[in-house]
Amino acid sequence: MPRPSGSNAVEKTLAVLDALGDHERIADIAEATGLHKSTVHRILQDFARLGFARATDHGTYQGGARILGLAGRVLARTDAAERARPELTALQEDCGGAVHLAMLDGDEAVYVAKVEGSKPYRMASRVGMAMPLHCTAIGKAALAVLPEAEVRALLERVPREARTPRTFTDPAALVAHLQEVRERGWSVDDEENESGVRCVGAAVVDHTGRVVGSVSVSQLTSDPASRTPDEIGPRVAKAALEISRTLGAPV
Repeated sequence: MPRPSGSNAVEKTLAVLDALGDHERIADIAEATGLHKSTVHRILQDFARLGFARATDHGTYQGGARILGLAGRVLARTDAAERARPELTALQEDCGGAVHLAMLDGDEAVYVAKVEGSKPYRMASRVGMAMPLHCTAIGKAALAVLPEAEVRALLERVPREARTPRTFTDPAALVAHLQEVRERGWSVDDEENESGVRCVGAAVVDHTGRVVGSVSVSQLTSDPASRTPDEIGPRVAKAALEISRTLGAPV
């Protein structure tokens, strides 16, 4: 990457991170980035403290576990999106609405793939957008597969913003609702995240059987050609099953 210019701290930090992929010695990283050794040393110490680097016994630095974890998550998302693409396209063709694939990332989900609907309107969603779990079809589908203790713990630590008057904000009510989702096999966001938008979702699991994300179909409630959740739900669940199989799920 280009050498950092001026006093931009972000550029300096990223330059050191990039150089760490090729060099271990502070002097070599300083030469590669054009930064003073003291600046490089300070940044590397911060990296080590945060887990993005580790100091060796020889006074050098290597990439840390958090770099590997971050790279693994990014690659996993990309791989999942590519593997799921044929099924996402088929789902869109069958249901007409916009189709999304999202992967869990901490206490939220992130869109990793989107297939636009064959409608005169477009959804505001985009790849890379993060969304809450408590008020989206994608989120509720994933929560319904998690153990109840994990769900309750998540709901306690995450703000349950009322995005619309229909949003579940009471943990007990949401947990009871998730039991319905679990029994049915697919979830519905009935204008709970955005007024005028209805989504149907189903969970995706990986080779370990652990939920890693969800797939959904979104339509406007005002669309006279939109199909009901009962019509779309089983098809979305089937798509989630097929995508899970591409990820090696034992299903």
